[in-house]
Amino acid sequence: MTQQRSAPPLARPLPVAAFGTLLALAAFTFPLATIGSTAATLGSDASGRTWILSSMSIGLSAALLVSGALADDIGRRRTFVLGLVVLALASAVCAAAPSTLVFVLARVVQGIGAGAVLASSLGVIAHAFEPGPLRARASGVWGAAVGAGITLGPLLSATSDRLATWRAGYWLLTALTLVAAVVARRLLAESRTETPRGLDLIGAIALSGGLSALLAALVEGRGGWTRPVPLVLLAVAALLLAGFVLHERRTASPMLDLTLLRQPAFLAATVAALATGAGVIALMSYMAGFVGATFGLDALHSALLLFGWSATSVITALLARRIPASVSGRTQLALGLVGVAVGMGLLLGLSETSSPLRLVPGLVLAGAATGIVNAALGREAVASVPAGRAAMGSGANNTARYLGSAIGVTVVSVVVLSAGTTPSAVFDGWNHAVIVVIAITALGAAVVAATRPSAGR
Repeated sequence: MTQQRSAPPLARPLPVAAFGTLLALAAFTFPLATIGSTAATLGSDASGRTWILSSMSIGLSAALLVSGALADDIGRRRTFVLGLVVLALASAVCAAAPSTLVFVLARVVQGIGAGAVLASSLGVIAHAFEPGPLRARASGVWGAAVGAGITLGPLLSATSDRLATWRAGYWLLTALTLVAAVVARRLLAESRTETPRGLDLIGAIALSGGLSALLAALVEGRGGWTRPVPLVLLAVAALLLAGFVLHERRTASPMLDLTLLRQPAFLAATVAALATGAGVIALMSYMAGFVGATFGLDALHSALLLFGWSATSVITALLARRIPASVSGRTQLALGLVGVAVGMGLLLGLSETSSPLRLVPGLVLAGAATGIVNAALGREAVASVPAGRAAMGSGANNTARYLGSAIGVTVVSVVVLSAGTTPSAVFDGWNHAVIVVIAITALGAAVVAATRPSAGR
């Protein structure tokens, strides 16, 4: 059992945890709107542009589950603050980066810091709020912070680029993150599990290395899947991840208890997170650059168009606490994913004669459903794991989300580019990619709906 305290005033743990989450997601989406100016300044080629957009996912996926397990053992506040400090320092390196290589490496480190923040933030909330209406409200605020970060990242970077330079945005992110670290150190109470398991070093190395190799292979593979580099990376990923599974099944203190995948609630939350990442998050990540290239929108207007999806998700995540308690988390996740799929369906049918405003209804509907999913994921990620392992549950859930995002962006990119490079072919590729992510999302909804608790549970 974790040490549990009576719910403190909302003015302390919830805003701090939510603000840290917002900054982590803002950092994740920062380059989306300014990839053109960033790549031009750094002298990045096509491969470099791809790495600029994708490198933070490697750090996130490698760090989330490890950070969550550590946070439960060594302290959630300590992990949260350390993650913010790492995120701030890496953001400063991004701001001053002289080359693509330095920038990409700093983005990987940003992902490591953001992973620690995201994993421990839900642990902080779970410690502060007992299960029930207060935790449901807190989870909704956390889900809204996810959407708000996705919203503000491109807007801040695009505005900074217009007023000064894209580097100014990273300096602003550095300052905000350092302030958040100081506030968190002063206001958050420390919490940890009463039954620490200790660091599963072999499992941590195998998982982090395997996921890093897999995501690096996905990035390199966009330049050709038959080249030696992506093939070697895929082989390394397969070996390390297989070793991780074998080790976790045999060790007495696994970092991730694989038997949790037999639990319907944990399986539903994990599948929903994976489908959200591989579906709507992947499509929105690609859309930021797509609308700029096809409709001639500048960075700020591209970010404002994306705002239709992300801002709506913030509103519905906050309103999700009004959903009756009789609606289970599994039902909320399944229906939310169906709503996301329907919203993305409205993004079909683009052509050379379309206006970018044609996307707005689908973005708003998909955003409303995404907010419902985000709120439910925040709650189910900690409710579906043993008491005292909230940060581990958050780390596992967010790992599924951002691993899905990395895979989904690769799939969307390959589908769009495979249609050809003429204007009409690019739009055809977009429509094909939308169909693919709708299918992924609908499949996720079906699996979540099918994960019914067995009789007697």
